[in-house]
Amino acid sequence: MRGSRSLFAFVCLALFFAGCGDDGAPLQPDSGTPDAGRPDAGAPDAGAPDGGTPPDRFPAATAGTIYSYATGCYSIGVVGTSKYLAASGGGDGFEVSATTLDAASRFRMRPADLGTYLLYDEAKRYLVSLDDAGLQRRPELLSDTTVSDAGVTTIDDSFQSEGEWDLVVSTDDPSRFRLRHHRSGGYLSAEGTLVGISDAAEILFFEQSDCATFPELTVDAEGTVTPKTFDDGSLFGFVDMHEHMFSNFAFGGGGIFHGAPFHRLGVEHALPDCEPFHGVHGEKDLLGFAFGNLGGLTTMDLLSLLLTLKSPVPHDTSGYPDFKSWPDAVRSPTHQMMYYKWVERAYMSGLRLLVQHATTNHVLCELLVGLGTQPQRYSCNDMVAVDRIVEETKALERYVDALHGGRGKGWFRIVTSPAQAREVIADGKLAVVLGIETSVLFDCFLNPPEGYSRCTEADVVAKLDEYYAKGLRALFPVHKFDNGFSAGDGHRGIMDLGNMIQSGDWSNYRLCADLGVADVPRNFDGGDVPFGGLNMPRAQYDAPPPNDFAGFMANPINVLVTGIDGVSTINDVVEILSAPPLTGDYCQSAGLTSLGEFLMAEMMKRGMLIEVDHMPRLSRRRAMEILEANDYPAVGSHGNNYNGEMYALGGVSDSGFGRCASASTPATMDDNYQRRVQLARDEGAFPAEGFGFDLNGFAGAPGPRFGDRAHCSDPQSHPITYPFKSYAGDVTFTQPTVGNRTIDFNTEGLVHIGLVAEYIEDVRRDGVTDEELEPLFKSAEGYIRMWEKAEARGAAIREE
Repeated sequence: MRGSRSLFAFVCLALFFAGCGDDGAPLQPDSGTPDAGRPDAGAPDAGAPDGGTPPDRFPAATAGTIYSYATGCYSIGVVGTSKYLAASGGGDGFEVSATTLDAASRFRMRPADLGTYLLYDEAKRYLVSLDDAGLQRRPELLSDTTVSDAGVTTIDDSFQSEGEWDLVVSTDDPSRFRLRHHRSGGYLSAEGTLVGISDAAEILFFEQSDCATFPELTVDAEGTVTPKTFDDGSLFGFVDMHEHMFSNFAFGGGGIFHGAPFHRLGVEHALPDCEPFHGVHGEKDLLGFAFGNLGGLTTMDLLSLLLTLKSPVPHDTSGYPDFKSWPDAVRSPTHQMMYYKWVERAYMSGLRLLVQHATTNHVLCELLVGLGTQPQRYSCNDMVAVDRIVEETKALERYVDALHGGRGKGWFRIVTSPAQAREVIADGKLAVVLGIETSVLFDCFLNPPEGYSRCTEADVVAKLDEYYAKGLRALFPVHKFDNGFSAGDGHRGIMDLGNMIQSGDWSNYRLCADLGVADVPRNFDGGDVPFGGLNMPRAQYDAPPPNDFAGFMANPINVLVTGIDGVSTINDVVEILSAPPLTGDYCQSAGLTSLGEFLMAEMMKRGMLIEVDHMPRLSRRRAMEILEANDYPAVGSHGNNYNGEMYALGGVSDSGFGRCASASTPATMDDNYQRRVQLARDEGAFPAEGFGFDLNGFAGAPGPRFGDRAHCSDPQSHPITYPFKSYAGDVTFTQPTVGNRTIDFNTEGLVHIGLVAEYIEDVRRDGVTDEELEPLFKSAEGYIRMWEKAEARGAAIREE
């Protein structure tokens, strides 16, 4: 997640302004696995009937498992009645009444999870039960988000849909099933009511045709991914080593970031109109405006928002199916860019390894909740959001499995070792690595707030063990703000004010030359200090803080004023922030703490992946010393290869392509990419480099080459046309759409992750050869080799 001064300038001006068993008892939310505890749970072929003896006057039933009916078209027969489920006479309910298949309702069986379904009939109506004895027939499902008459948006995090149904194998006859209402725990009876298990009806499925199509987005690609390897044995596929699919669950999960990568109830609930959160015409999406890469924004520009608290660049809020202004990763960073169908399109273009980082920021959450500009789903605490994001990523894996007919059958596979990643990619699927990029990893604050204590080495060991067991493998020790492991990454501007609010400390910059790190490659740490009045370097990094912002979320404005030592009015705060900038090359004057070094040592023992690109220069220098002393590789997923030293250690970094072609010289859009690959060769490393788009991380995205939004000095030629073949040749891409909207990559750029197919094809149109692109399509192999070395070195370190 990359920051920007303009983003945090907005934060500054905002500050100025002001959570049944088979006896028929009610079902309780389970631990993330909807089919946990069932007789067939964990057995992909459990209860697989052979159709059984046709009961009553039914024809032969369609054999299947609780998973295999996914996305199919079926009618439901109730055993012992010779009748099928059908719409009631009035049309607003369902009943067991049809005596022929022709008269029966035809349901599209849309999975909500493994073994759990939405039943969507031929008239586009859902089978639901609103917790009474009957069955209703509704055109839409209730939402977890509601807006009151007063315009107050509320999110019910304990929401369970009235339209989800669990398919359960009958304990009396494994060739038959029972239908259990997921929310209430009641079972379908022969009378068409919900009853306890003892009175539950047995049902059979009968394949039909002419069912309604369930609402969904398309991948706009034809063909089947074919597993392949290179002649030298390298895995085929590229890595995207830095993404944030679930930013909708960051920042308290309350709507700062709109849209989910999936939803149990489908795209209508995953990507709806954003007006409940961003306001009419998107005028409340001030963060989207500040983050939006619109160019030329200054703090004074953003201060004008004080007059109206409305974005000067409103947007059309419509989501599915019209999407008139979003997704737009280039200019609209507060809307979802990684819906799972878009990730699937990227997968079809060659994406084989994805690093999914949980990210959030508790100060930003506390600010907006405190100002009343967003609802709060749950705590603003960083690790609360991390835990939820990890759970949701695992839920997406189950969801994709469910859509493809059962456990392990989907293309989205979470992996916890390089051996698993190799196996998944060799099978032609997408390997997903879980990571964390947040400011206060493991709640290890520099200056703990009330209710927390300073982290100890024992705490770090316990947390590493906990999150390793949860499947996390890649960690950023620090991100933006000071914490118990390291000074913040040195990102400037209003980020410094946010850091002060969360730590109580003034900024802590000195000239890089005086610190002896002027020659250390920089990412965020370096250059001028815009808010010079906040800079008061301290001799001891963890000295007691002079400022106290306790209770910030309850009253941000008041606490900002009263929390700063020696300040009594808002004018005093303005005066401090208006002080002249410090010009020159300034760096954080603190680096890794002893606890930070301990964290690195313990990560290395476990073979975990250390992300170093948010370390300030002092921390980065010390980290490289530790890595070199242990011959341990690291990850630079924001593009810093440390002048090639990352490659020499077996580490990896990310890169990309230029966005403008030369009018006089072909095949130049990959020039920088090729230089980086050559540097890896020169350092004796595996010559491969992947992407790290940082989508959903407020980082922008590659823009267009044509049209009003392009920034190319030379005239551009050879635009993308359709159809075109993937690099592997097994998939044909057609022009992308999102619902009713057609996307033009040439004039819009990479508006979501699925257009990575066009991003790659664009450089091929520029004349870059497939041979020159081979290092990209070996980058998943390169990442896994780095991971394999980390595990090998970890094993050796444990034995020392």
